[in-house]
Amino acid sequence: MWVLDLDLDFFLSDCCPLAPKGERPSAACAKPWTEQSVVSFLENGLGLSEENPLPGIITETHDGALSFWKERMDAGLLEKPFSVVHVDAHADLGIGKPGPGFVLNNVLGIPPKERDHFSRYRDQKQLDEANYLLFALAFRWIDALTLVRDPFSRPDLPPFCEREGDAYRPIRLQSFVSKLFEEKYGPEPEIPFTVYGDPPAVRIREPFACMNLAISPRYAPAETDALIPVISRYMTLVQRR
Repeated sequence: MWVLDLDLDFFLSDCCPLAPKGERPSAACAKPWTEQSVVSFLENGLGLSEENPLPGIITETHDGALSFWKERMDAGLLEKPFSVVHVDAHADLGIGKPGPGFVLNNVLGIPPKERDHFSRYRDQKQLDEANYLLFALAFRWIDALTLVRDPFSRPDLPPFCEREGDAYRPIRLQSFVSKLFEEKYGPEPEIPFTVYGDPPAVRIREPFACMNLAISPRYAPAETDALIPVISRYMTLVQRR
């Protein structure tokens, strides 16, 4: 199964610096894509269709994807491990604070079936919108990861994303802690990792089971919100409890 994981800040002419809490980046920072460009990317690049909208949600911050994926799994609508196409100006794999250390040195020491209590990690201020995808890898939810960036994305891939020529090696989370528990929990899985850096060249035709869109207000000017209804045409909003 495949999941489409979108962030609104991808659809900008540049990558905006993080705005202070409660604020949005200035409109002078970057311009939103045109509606025509967004539609072309969604349909030609990702194979979406307004006639066949995907079940989905819109969240304020990108870490809200974890709750949505967990709800789908609990309802039997999403089977783990699943594959993720992450369309974002950022990798969300843990560069910067709080960084990947907590996941590598703490989460990997927990039995795999007990790792996904992500509300606990939020309370500990270890999980946020900049590293939620790293947590999903540590939960062993994901069996393949495709990252679609834009030419303006800043270098933010952590050291475990190793490049080999023009491609990337599979991701395998490792630490001293994970090696200690390898005999008990099994080795952390190798996760095929693909990176696209040129949106017009993207041609992904995967049978997506669902999609989610993050607004990421601290990364996208308020003017970008005009694209939310455009993207929403390709999803059927899921009613949540």
